[in-house]
Formats: sequence, structure tokens, C-alpha cells
Amino acid sequence: MLTKFFERITNWELWPFSVIYFPISFMWFWYMIKSRAVWFFTPSNPTIAFGGFEGEGKKEMYDQLPPHTVPKTIYVMHDLLFDEVKQKLKEAGFTYPFIVKPDVGMKGILFRKIDTEEQFKKYHERIPVEYIVQDLIELPVEVSVFYYRHPSQQKGTVSGFILKELLHVAGDGSSTLEQLIINHPRAKHRFEEMQRRHGHRFERVIEKEHIFYLSYAGNHNRGAHFTNLHQEIDEALHRVFDELSHYSKHFYYGRYDIKTTSIADLKAGRNFMILEYNGCGAEPNHIYDCNMTLLNAYREILKHWKALYQISKYNHQNGYPYWSFTKGYRFIKTSQQHFKLLEKFD
Repeated sequence: MLTKFFERITNWELWPFSVIYFPISFMWFWYMIKSRAVWFFTPSNPTIAFGGFEGEGKKEMYDQLPPHTVPKTIYVMHDLLFDEVKQKLKEAGFTYPFIVKPDVGMKGILFRKIDTEEQFKKYHERIPVEYIVQDLIELPVEVSVFYYRHPSQQKGTVSGFILKELLHVAGDGSSTLEQLIINHPRAKHRFEEMQRRHGHRFERVIEKEHIFYLSYAGNHNRGAHFTNLHQEIDEALHRVFDELSHYSKHFYYGRYDIKTTSIADLKAGRNFMILEYNGCGAEPNHIYDCNMTLLNAYREILKHWKALYQISKYNHQNGYPYWSFTKGYRFIKTSQQHFKLLEKFD
């Protein structure tokens, strides 16, 4: 226990979000004052609710991306009879396995891989909100690309490029799943979550060299490991994301989560699928797992906040007003209530 505590104290990446961001929060308030708007960021991506800060539906994001770059997706009301849901799946051509997640979600909450009808039925009966069913994309390389572009300019900036490795353990033929989790450098810090999700499998001995995925969500807060690909950022990569930004017309600031066959193919603009586009609420997640000091992480975050402020100010001056305090307050309160509900069922 003392070892885990010491690791948490000395590794800033394991600190709570609020603790990490508190020392630089004054800059966020300064941008509020300069803009004379609490929700100064809302025009950053003007065709996404709240600029994509939180609470936006995935449908509005997918509808603004090139159709061939997003997985096959259908939207399901949680109170629909399960037989009707099965019919929708059949008509859409889905087969097991596939992915399910809330239409309005974040941090991988209620993100699941569904392998059987029994699993799907349990998920449908449990989830309290509208959700999506989506093709499981099994391309071998998963990356995140952070991109922003000032609306007055044709070319933008790829500021972050990382390779993702989902949280998993590798079997040795003798250790139980519980033992593998306890000895895993990241999973051990998420033991309660692992117990909740996989406790019924804890006594299972994982076969030698078998990979057991503890989470299919490629998020830092779900234990995914990141590798910095900054050296791969070049003109070809910029060209791909400039084209995507111009296609959607109003995606100026955010992070693309992508699966592809290879980095080379992504740079060539082929063989990739966009799993999600996260708007102005997206973290520049290339600050994590890349041997970055806390000071350098702060520099990177502040650089992105400055770009966010400049983009939002320009759009505000060109026909996309800041949300009023009342409108934003109501939206974020509804969003917070929504996520509290999801967390109860995760």
C-alpha cells in the first residue's frame, strides 16, 4: 500500500484531474475575463453543442465527418423492446462482436465490446440513456491526433500525435487474473474498477502469452498507455487533417481518435477510421506517458488554451456568439446530471 501511495504522489500523471489543473486554472479565468464570457470556448467548434466541451451527442459529430471515415453506426433508445432492437441490428447488417456506448458519453463510461446476444440484452436492459451500436474496428494501430486551425487560415497545426495501447495483461500460464492486475504497473492503481468489471473472472488463470484486455476504451483515464509519435508529424499528416477540418467546415479545435492499418497509410489518407472527434473539452493527451515533466505539460496545456481562446474570439466576431451564462449553465448542469447517472451504471 505504501509503495502504491508513493508512486501516486511522485507521478503527476496519477494525480486527480483537479489537482493537476489547479495551478494553471487562473489562465482559464483570465480568458473568461478577456472575453467577457464564462463560456468563451463555445464558438470554437460552432456546429457542435457547447463547442464539444462536454455533453455533446456523438451523432452531431459523426454527421459532420466524411461518411467513409466513420464506422457503421445506429442509434438505439434505451426503452425500446429488445426484440425491436435485434430487428434494427439485423436490418443494419450487424454481427457479433460490436461496440456499444452512450450517444452522450465521456471518459469511456459504459463503453463495452459485445460478444454475444446475452451480453447485449443485459447491456440494453441496464443502460438508462440512448446509446449507439457501432462496428468493432479491428485495424491494428490506434492513435490520437490533436489538431487546431485558426478559422482565418487554410492550414492548421497537428500539435499532438500518440500511439495508444489498450489496458491489458499478458498471461503466464500460472497467475490468476487478479494477480496479474495487482502486478500490473497501471492496472493496480485501478483495482476497484477492475474488481467491479472483472471480479467474476479473478480466479481464472490466464493462458501463457494470452492477451486479456481490461478495457477497450483507449483513454488515459481508463488506463491506456500512450507512446509519443511527435517525430512522425510532417506535411503529409498535416494535409490529411487540414482536409478533414475543411470538410466539416467548423471543426477548428479538438482531438481525433483513429484506428488505421499503419502510420504510413494514415499519412497517405487511406485505410483509417475515425472512432471519435472530441471538441474543445479534449485534453492534449500527448502530455501523458511521454516522459514529460509537469512544467512542460503545463506549457503544452497553456499553448492549447491560447489557441482555443483565439479561435473562439475570431468565430465570436464572425457570426458565432458566445453562449449566454444562463444557456451554458443549464446545459452543463444537465450534462453533469447525465454523467452522474451513467457512472451509477458503469
